[in-house]
Order: sequence, then C-alpha cells, then structure tokens
Amino acid sequence: MANLQSLFQRIIHAKNEQELKSLLFPELSDYFAAKRSGLFFLEELPLLDSRLQKVMQFALSTKRNPVVRYLVERHTPVHEALVISPKAWQLICPRADHWHVLLGPIVNQGQLVGVIGFTRAIGMTAFDTQNLLDVSALCLHLSAWVATVRSLSLNPGKLVYQQSKTRQLTPREMQIAQLVAQGRTNAQIGAELWITENSVKQALKRMFRKLEVSSRAEMVAQLFVGTQR
Repeated sequence: MANLQSLFQRIIHAKNEQELKSLLFPELSDYFAAKRSGLFFLEELPLLDSRLQKVMQFALSTKRNPVVRYLVERHTPVHEALVISPKAWQLICPRADHWHVLLGPIVNQGQLVGVIGFTRAIGMTAFDTQNLLDVSALCLHLSAWVATVRSLSLNPGKLVYQQSKTRQLTPREMQIAQLVAQGRTNAQIGAELWITENSVKQALKRMFRKLEVSSRAEMVAQLFVGTQR
C-alpha cells in the first residue's frame, strides 16, 4: 500500500494532468480506503459530453451541495459530517456508494481549479480528522504541481524550452532549472521554492546526471534556446 511520501513523489514526477491521474490511482483510493475516487479539473467541464456536463454541474452545485459550498468558500478539505447531519446528507445524496464523501481543493493563483474526491459506501466507516489532514497535505502538493506545470507551459515572457531535453526532467526540476537560468543561487532557489539549500544541490546533481552535463551553464544551454519576445 502506498504511503503519503510515495504519493507526493508521484505528483512531482507527473508531466501532465493525464499522467498525474494515472500515477495516483488506484493507490490513492487504497490509501483512503475509498469506494470511489477521482481528480477533476474545472476546465475539463466544457469538454465533457452534454449528459456528463449536467451530472457534474449538478454534483458541484454550491446551492444544492453544502459540502461543495464549504470547499468553494474556504478552499479547505471537508467531509460531509463537518457540515451536515447524516440524515440530511442522505436526502441530498442517497447513493449507497456516496454514503460518506471527502473533498479537497486544488488551488492556483487564489482560484479553485480542481477537486479531488473520495467516497465510501454504506456500511463503511466515515472519514475522520486524520483523513482531512492527509488530503490537505495531498492538496498542497497538487496545488504546487499545478502552479509549476502551468507557469512553465503558459506564462508569456518565459524562457523557451527545448522539448526533447525538458521531457527528461520533472516539473519541479524544470522550475529549479528556470531559476538557475535567471541567475539565482542555490540558497535563493531554496528560499523561493520553500525547500532547503541542500535539497536544491541534490536536485541539481540528479538533473546533471539526467542531462549528462557537468555545470549549471551547460545545463541551461541544453534546456533553453532563448527567450520569447
């Protein structure tokens, strides 16, 4: 069975949202002893067929669902027992496989961009405080992953990457490489990314081995072809 640290590492090594989901499940379901589980980004809603769009809009309605409303308003994990009585919840969601629900927010730039959710069926134990703490840690890593991946791929004015090289690195390693290219020291990189200076050094060693380079300058030359105008 996977532990939280191994799940964190899977998040770090995912290169896109599809790979993120494939790396996390079903181990994530096992960890939370969930009947059902899922990771959904809000921008995916328009891409669903009309029937599924209606189902998701209904399920994510803040007017109808107090659990979702709590999540949206506070950007913090929640399970149904925190906000509503068991009898009232069963009226809102009578599905036997959604007897207990646990939701966590994925946040980027202050906005809710995704939701991770788990359900347990009738007869299974309810989610507890430890589950809330664990999903909170998970959401912290997921939110950091989203911020890293999207800043590398979408922001204008950033360095232009040589895709054949960048595919060898994780999103976190690419974030470190970008800061190296901007002339930051290991200490400055560590402070900006909220990691230790030694963690930066170890990451650079791994990156050098992957890219078969021996210096920061050589690494930057391999990864970047210039800046966007």
